[in-house]
Amino acid sequence: MHPLLRRIGLPAVVAAVLLTLVGLPAPRAHAAETLLSQGRPVVASSTEEPFGAPGAVDGNPATRWSSAFSDPQWIRVDLGAPARISRVTLQWEAAYGKAFRIEVSDDAQTWSTVHETTGGTGGTQNLTLTGTGRYVRMYGTQRGTGYGFSLWEFQVYGTAGTGGDPGGGGGDALLSYGRTGAASSSQSDQNCWECTPARAFDRDPASRWATSSTTGWTDPGWISVDLGATAQISRVVLQWDPAYAKSFQIQVSPNGTDWTPIYSTTSGTGFKQTLAVSGTGRYVRMYGTERATPYGYSLWEFQVYGTGGAPIPAPPLPPDPAQPPRLVWSDDFDGAAGSTPDPAKWRADPGTGQNGELQYYTDHRNAALDGGGHLVMEARKEASPGRACPPDPLTGSTTCQYTSARMNTGATFQFTYGRVEARIKVPKGNGLWPAFWMMGADFLTGRPWPYNGEVDIMEVLGKDVKTAYSTVHAPAYNGGNGIGSPYRLPSGAEFSDDFHTWAADWNSKGIVFSLDGRTVFTLDKDQVERTRGPWIFDHPHYMILNLAVGGDWPGPTDASTPFPSRMLVDYVRVYQ
Repeated sequence: MHPLLRRIGLPAVVAAVLLTLVGLPAPRAHAAETLLSQGRPVVASSTEEPFGAPGAVDGNPATRWSSAFSDPQWIRVDLGAPARISRVTLQWEAAYGKAFRIEVSDDAQTWSTVHETTGGTGGTQNLTLTGTGRYVRMYGTQRGTGYGFSLWEFQVYGTAGTGGDPGGGGGDALLSYGRTGAASSSQSDQNCWECTPARAFDRDPASRWATSSTTGWTDPGWISVDLGATAQISRVVLQWDPAYAKSFQIQVSPNGTDWTPIYSTTSGTGFKQTLAVSGTGRYVRMYGTERATPYGYSLWEFQVYGTGGAPIPAPPLPPDPAQPPRLVWSDDFDGAAGSTPDPAKWRADPGTGQNGELQYYTDHRNAALDGGGHLVMEARKEASPGRACPPDPLTGSTTCQYTSARMNTGATFQFTYGRVEARIKVPKGNGLWPAFWMMGADFLTGRPWPYNGEVDIMEVLGKDVKTAYSTVHAPAYNGGNGIGSPYRLPSGAEFSDDFHTWAADWNSKGIVFSLDGRTVFTLDKDQVERTRGPWIFDHPHYMILNLAVGGDWPGPTDASTPFPSRMLVDYVRVYQ
């Protein structure tokens, strides 16, 4: 779907502290520290099945890693990028390490010791230390018992952003984040408001710099960044808007005046370009000499990697879900018949729709539990005096002629990454439009659609209940240009015949959509960035359920459309 939801106020902060459920308080992070290791990729020297290495970094105190019964043994976590490590917390099982080291590395090959002991006591050990690296390892050299090494939790704390992005390669650091930029010109109008150089250095893929629409749609055009000190530049990443450079140079300078090219092309491709370069300077500049379009030059992101400079640590990237993921939120809609959805989980979202829709969403008057473990969202043919909708194709009236239900978790539950799953039975009938989807939570604090991002897990049109759709929307691809795919049931049956389970497995690499356990559509983040535009989904989202009536896509109702029509939801679950 593509509607702009009514603002419902500031979202609540959701804190799921699972450790307290079993009476084991989690260690508190020190000031300015971040837990960097949870959910990150992890490997170990050996495993005592079924206690695999992921059990030590999943945040669940009831799962653990255990090794073989020999010395030495180790467990290693990949933080995704070099970081400043300030503390490691080890929550030992009875099989603890008497002698062990904490080591850091940029490449998982060469290790530096940042803590060492021969008198380990087991229990919970909070180790204050100082080190920098992408990989952190507990290397045990002497067991404290006749068994192996075993950790309930292996937690690494520190400050991310001292290094490259996950998968970026090498040990180079992101040097350009938050640094001062300059440009030949900047755009600021209804099409690109305050598109200043700073937008290209904020690591926000939904904001951009662009040359001025009145003076800057000319050649040459440029944008530069002051790294704060001299740096050795090894890599530059450009995420272009459609207004990209066909011919450009990457230049370096010691003073912002005298420039030396370290990369040059006359066949720029646009989208995402990752350029391996080599040069030294305090300033780095993209100098465009030929535009690929009649417009100017525009970059969503201009990232400079290397060593030296005066890097500002970027906010840590969110951790991927644990493997296997665990249930963190659910609603099975158990309750008395006629009761409204749980207000601790769902809030009604009343108001008129968008996209030419003809319904008025009521304040839960059209949503209730059926007493049998289902949520019933009901579309009714009933007028709402005083509520204006687009003209009804059947009557011409501009008074909303239908009511229905829409609700979301914006004020109660927001999350980044996980398996999002719902079991739903959709209605059949011309003009009906059931959906299960997510919106980027920054929409609630003022960022307009589609800059917040939208993930449609399930949409079905009542006029064709043999087909379902999964789609994502972002600034560079939205509405009819969203990235998505239609799919059908293997048997050719109709989705309205029975319940079906739609799911999205969402992590730092992309989203995999599935139907009844069968993959129907896969979105690879890297491929999207290289072929369609920036990926803007690596931040908190919230869930939405609704049943629309009419609209630009499903078309109008007609005399055959049954009213009332019901969308039934058996459950909604989130695993992380």
